[in-house]
Amino acid sequence: MLKLIKNGRIVSDGWKTLKLENGDKPQSVRLPVGPTLVPISVWKARRAELIHREYEHGWPLGVWISAEEGAEEIENDIDDFTVIAIEFDRYSDGKSYTTARLLRERYGYRGELRAVGDVPRDRLTYRQEVGFDAFSVSILGHTHGKDVARLTGWIKSSDPSGRIAAVAA
Repeated sequence: MLKLIKNGRIVSDGWKTLKLENGDKPQSVRLPVGPTLVPISVWKARRAELIHREYEHGWPLGVWISAEEGAEEIENDIDDFTVIAIEFDRYSDGKSYTTARLLRERYGYRGELRAVGDVPRDRLTYRQEVGFDAFSVSILGHTHGKDVARLTGWIKSSDPSGRIAAVAA
C-alpha cells in the first residue's frame, strides 16, 4: 500500500486510483471496489452510478484532476468528493497550484486536497501554502515513509506515535 504525508503524519493510502489505459472508455471501464479516485472523464460519464455506490456501500468518492484540467470542470460538484487529487507533471507551468488555490478559495472546498505526481522538492512548501493537506509519497519516487518525509523536508523530528512536525526544508 502506498503512503501519504497527511496533516503532519505518514499514513497508508487506502484509496485506489483509477486510470484509463489505452482503449478504456470512461463509460465502461471497470470500477474498483472501495474508496476510489476517478478521473474527471469517468466522473462526468458515470456521476449517478458513482454517487449511488457511495451511498449504497459507504465507499468514499474522490476525483483526480490531471495537469491539463482545471478546477472549473468540477466546480458544481465539489461537495460530492471526500478527496480531490491534483496531478503535477514535470512540465507543469503552475496550473496545478492555481487549481488548488481556486478549489480552496473560490469554490470553498474543505475536504482533503491531495498533491500527486512529479513536483520538485523545492516547491513542496508552496503546495502547502495553496491548500494541499496531503502529499503522495510516490511524488519523490520513494516508498519508505519517514525517510521520504525527511527527504521532502516536511519533518524535523518524529515521536513514537508517528506524529511529525511539518517544517519546510
